Amino acid sequence: MQQDDKIRLASMNGARALTTREGRYLYCIADSGDRVSLGPIGINGSNVYTVPYRDICAVAHQCAAEPYQSTDREVVNSWVLAHQKVVDEAWGRWGTVLPLGFDTIVMDKDDVGVEENVRNWLQDNYDNLRSKIEKVRGKAEYGVQIFWEPQVIAQKLAEANPEISQLEAKIKSQPRGAAYLYKQKLENVLKRELESKAGHYFRDFYKRIRRHVDDIVVDKTKPGDENTQMIMNLSCFLPRDKSAELGEELENINSIEGFLVRFTGPWPPYSFVGT
Repeated sequence: MQQDDKIRLASMNGARALTTREGRYLYCIADSGDRVSLGPIGINGSNVYTVPYRDICAVAHQCAAEPYQSTDREVVNSWVLAHQKVVDEAWGRWGTVLPLGFDTIVMDKDDVGVEENVRNWLQDNYDNLRSKIEKVRGKAEYGVQIFWEPQVIAQKLAEANPEISQLEAKIKSQPRGAAYLYKQKLENVLKRELESKAGHYFRDFYKRIRRHVDDIVVDKTKPGDENTQMIMNLSCFLPRDKSAELGEELENINSIEGFLVRFTGPWPPYSFVGT
């Protein structure tokens, strides 16, 4: 969200507590001009409602004009989950939303009340917000995570790579001391080959997936379990009616020996909306 002279945001990241002035916590911008209450579904059970301008609205709750801060990770996680729940509720109700980041708070300004300040911001940014709403209409975000089984891949490399086969043979035929040195060399070769293969598969899978989506964000990989390693973590943006085509491509990847695919969604376009 852009900051101008009509809107001031409070961020959890390094923000100082402001004052006890009144604020509005914003969850998202929705494709609706309705003024409605969504009930006590917000952070800490706050009543969530809409602040409309023309045919768009901000989904918000009343709050103090200060950021949500806590040293308790579970409390912070509960706030983030509540934020996402409200965005999901708005998405399910109106079909098209622009999610806003956690802890986006608007305060009153001088002689302008906080709710009027929200409407003024919607008015000033209406064309941009309307354009973004049209961009995401009928589309959704999907998560794609691809894992491989290093032991299975390493075995396939050993079968195809003469250097690895020779080192394995020497380990079996040499005395313990010499065998240890060959084992260390084998581990280095396998590490090098696995890194090379991971890059190869990433480029191949990315190209195959890219054909089916409008946009991709490459996210950080996360730990797998004891038998798997994540080599690709993507957020994909595409029309909801095209998700089956992406699913078929992912099924093809999942059928490759040693690979596992996790496909999640649809979600509101969290990763693809810059406001």
